[in-house]
Amino acid sequence: MSSFDTSEVKIGKNVHRGGAGPRETVIKGKSALNAAQRSGAVVATEKKFASGNSASKPGVDGQRLTMVDRSDDIIKPKTVGKEVGAAIQKARAEFPGGKPLTQKDLATRCNTVANIVAEYERGTAIPDQKILGTMERVLKIKLRGSDIGSPLHPKKDAAKK
Repeated sequence: MSSFDTSEVKIGKNVHRGGAGPRETVIKGKSALNAAQRSGAVVATEKKFASGNSASKPGVDGQRLTMVDRSDDIIKPKTVGKEVGAAIQKARAEFPGGKPLTQKDLATRCNTVANIVAEYERGTAIPDQKILGTMERVLKIKLRGSDIGSPLHPKKDAAKK
């Protein structure tokens, strides 16, 4: 008998070649990954750097910037206005507790810097709702809306009359 007479040698297109080892499986989810690690399987991770859709679509920001570049108009940003600045100055001067608040004191109570308080008093600051809200609570006056300078929480007796 020769070495070619064994039944193990198979030739042809329908031959299944086994023994290549287990196939790769893609694990999705943390629990499946933990189970694979507990069982002792070899775990390899690969990071995707770009998905198919995100690389092909340009950002919308570029379109907006192109429109701004093409316009000839100089657009001035919206500011808080002099009415808000006058209300802040008046409330600082009439602050309860004996002596008026300085810009630095107000800035400290609002967790900001004195330069920002000065910009708001000049009326040149760009409105920031968080800062305006904290100033309203500290000074107890309204700095937003139609009734700027009025008390933040009017007395309940005045509301009943």
